[in-house]
Amino acid sequence: MSGRKDFLSQQAPENYVAGLGRGATGFTTRSDLGPAREGPSEDQIKEALAKRAAALGNAPPTAYGVGKKKPDEEEDDERFRDAENEEGLFATGNYDRDDDEADRIYQSVDERMDKRRRARREARENEQREEYERNNPKIQQQFADLKRALGSVSDEDWASIPEVGDLTGKNRRSKQNMRQRFYAVPDSVLAGAGASTQLGTEVQEDGMATEGASGSSEQADGTMTNFADIGAARDKVLKVRLDQAAQTQQGTESVAGTSTNIDPKGYLTSLSMSEKKAGEIPVGDIKRARVLLESVIKTNPRHGPGWIAAARLEEFAGKIVAARNVIKRGCEMCPKSEDTWMECIRLHDNQNAKIMAAKAIENNDRSVRLWIEAMKLESVPAAKKRVLRKALDHIPQSVAIWKEAVNLEEDPVDARLLLAKATEIIPLSVELWLALARLEEPDQAQKVLNKARQAIPASFEIWVAAARLQEQVGKSEMVGRVMDRAVKALTKVSAMLKREEWITQAEICEDEGAKQTCQAIIQETLGWTLDEDDDRKQIWLDDAKASIGRGKFETARAIYSYAIRVFYNRKSVYLAAADLERNHGTKAALWQVLEKAVEACPTSEVLWMQLAREKWHSGAVDEARKVLGLAFQQNPGNENIWLEAVKLEAENGEPQKARDLLSTARSEAGTDRVWIKSAAFERQLGEIDTALGLVNEGLQIYPKADKLWMMKGQLYERKNMLPQAREAFNTGTRACPQSVPLWLLASRLEEKMGVVVKARSILDRARLAVKKSPELWTESVRLEWRAKNLPAANAKMAQALQECPTSGLVWSERIWHLEARTQRKPRILEAIQKADNDPILFVTAARIFWAERKLEKADAWFQKAAILDTDYGDTWAWWYKFLLQHGTEEKRGDVVSKCVLNEPKHGEVWQAVWKAPENAGVGTEAVLKKVAKILE
Repeated sequence: MSGRKDFLSQQAPENYVAGLGRGATGFTTRSDLGPAREGPSEDQIKEALAKRAAALGNAPPTAYGVGKKKPDEEEDDERFRDAENEEGLFATGNYDRDDDEADRIYQSVDERMDKRRRARREARENEQREEYERNNPKIQQQFADLKRALGSVSDEDWASIPEVGDLTGKNRRSKQNMRQRFYAVPDSVLAGAGASTQLGTEVQEDGMATEGASGSSEQADGTMTNFADIGAARDKVLKVRLDQAAQTQQGTESVAGTSTNIDPKGYLTSLSMSEKKAGEIPVGDIKRARVLLESVIKTNPRHGPGWIAAARLEEFAGKIVAARNVIKRGCEMCPKSEDTWMECIRLHDNQNAKIMAAKAIENNDRSVRLWIEAMKLESVPAAKKRVLRKALDHIPQSVAIWKEAVNLEEDPVDARLLLAKATEIIPLSVELWLALARLEEPDQAQKVLNKARQAIPASFEIWVAAARLQEQVGKSEMVGRVMDRAVKALTKVSAMLKREEWITQAEICEDEGAKQTCQAIIQETLGWTLDEDDDRKQIWLDDAKASIGRGKFETARAIYSYAIRVFYNRKSVYLAAADLERNHGTKAALWQVLEKAVEACPTSEVLWMQLAREKWHSGAVDEARKVLGLAFQQNPGNENIWLEAVKLEAENGEPQKARDLLSTARSEAGTDRVWIKSAAFERQLGEIDTALGLVNEGLQIYPKADKLWMMKGQLYERKNMLPQAREAFNTGTRACPQSVPLWLLASRLEEKMGVVVKARSILDRARLAVKKSPELWTESVRLEWRAKNLPAANAKMAQALQECPTSGLVWSERIWHLEARTQRKPRILEAIQKADNDPILFVTAARIFWAERKLEKADAWFQKAAILDTDYGDTWAWWYKFLLQHGTEEKRGDVVSKCVLNEPKHGEVWQAVWKAPENAGVGTEAVLKKVAKILE
């Protein structure tokens, strides 16, 4: 137990007031004062004041009051006291073990908290330091990459580095500065120089001047002026100007101050090529370059590129002898530089070049380039072989020299022996092993490849060569096994290529005719590094498309085959493979792919229909019927298959079978589309009443089918029953208020009957029912234009552009019918800016250029429109009509083939012609030509 008293039992400080620290004011009562007693004496008061002064550091009080604080003592104000120094109420008498224990506990807690925050604090400090160093790098860090690159500098390059003092050019600059300095010349020197050129001018004692024959006069300052020299200089300047004017006017050269009419082309025919090149550059530039290169050579005579540049400069200037001398000096100064010797050999003729090559090899006996260059200088094969044998004695590890030696051998046996020796000396050269395998017989080649594989286990080329060897000998089943072993072996030694690199190898094999090896590579490596979580199907489809784009169809076919094996039930893979066979394969291969597709995806109507169409278009109608019969079994209620069967029978002259199929389809797959096709088929055959009956029957089942209402009105109109047609259209618009074609037919019928007001009213109601429809607004403008009411047409057009500002149809109508010819170009520019990428506007622009006879631009805009929307038939028709007037037969045929390939279905005029009953069964080419005749 501590000897310290309890806090509450301690004596209160002097003048202590309870609650004063909390802001309590307190009050005093008689009980606080106690009984009256005598106050302190004067001496007691002085003693108390003295004690207080001593405590505060002041001088003891005098008769004049309390003394001031001593100046040399430090001020001890309440403001500067230590907050942790406990005084007064919280002062403790002694610092005991409890206090020490409490301090240790607090210190341990602080250390633990500091340790917990240390990792984050250090990470933050490191990040701040790295950020600072990244923004303010030191000089040492800025050149760290360059210092690392110095590790690859060879000893020869280190030796060729010039001294620092040689590069300063201090002496050279000082000399140049001395030359450029100018000093003020005294007048006496000028006067003496002027007098030295005179013949004689003296003043006699009698004051008479004797003048010489030079024509000079004396100035007031004593200098002499020679007017004859001034005249001669003026004549020379005039002569130069006249020669320059003659050259400018006639394009001739000036020789010795006179003009000439020599033909420069004919005169220069005898000059060499080097002289021609040198003549193109001023002589002054060549001299300056020569001075600079001489400076480089003198500064660093061991620098080979400087000698090469100096020699080439002399060669360029046409001084071949000087060039040879320069390069010889360079070879003497840089005997270990291959480039210098190669340049020397090039500049000399054949015999001297051999001498230079021999000297070069004496100094660089391990230079492959020099040995090969020396071999090329020889003209006799035996001499070439002798040079290469010497080279192999010096450099037996050079693959390039072995290849040159093998290429020189005409006998395959000798070449085989050379390669066998080469592979013994250089067992790590893949090229030599493969070359040896190509020269051997198949059995021996297989042994060679096995040795090569053991010597170089990480080489994929050897495995590919082994697979191609198996394909070459006819062992097709072994090709896949070899590639399977290749993948395992390369994976074991961590030498497996990436999937994209294997695809490249497959394409190389395809180019070289090894199709089975190409397929084996794809089958064994296409799934490399791809997991099931990856979108493998899309990746493989993209790979196949890329191969098709590069023209590698066999590789793409192999990729599709592998994708089909993995994704057996995916329709998109079969469609892509079928598209490849359709465009770049055979008909049998296409049938095979589609047959496999319908077997794997029996519920896919698209695949069944493609197979039936391919067999139908190939002439196998019975096979197509069988395919559709199987499709019925797998998809009993599918309307597309029923309608495809109807189309097949109808176009092959079997209308009754088509009727029976449609009747069965109406009972088993009775959709509104089946009813529409049934009525359309009867209308095509001319059975108007039967078609009308089918339409009425279909409308009872499907009253919201707008095409049935349109067909009903058109059938009545065809029978010339206009009131019934009007009733059908009006009833249809009430049943299907969102059908724009139905509103258009109703309006045109009223206009045909001569009731323009009623037609206008129908279009007004249509625009209220269908907001912002370009077709309805365009029809309203056309109605007013056909009625010759141009103000109303302009007003409607203004409203149409407010409602549909990006519609190419509306803008095209305005440009062609409501704008003057001179304003069409500005309007089409404005329209394209507001409605970008609209094929109708592109066609309009092409027609404007066509009208202005800018045929190339018109053709370009037609092409842009066709590319932008291949399904818009009016574009193809306008383009074909343009080519009928201004195109070639080849161009027209190209446009027709592209149109047939794309099979467009839409377009204002195109749809009307395409769906007309009299054009049933007509092909795309015939429709194209008919539309082109109708267009205006």
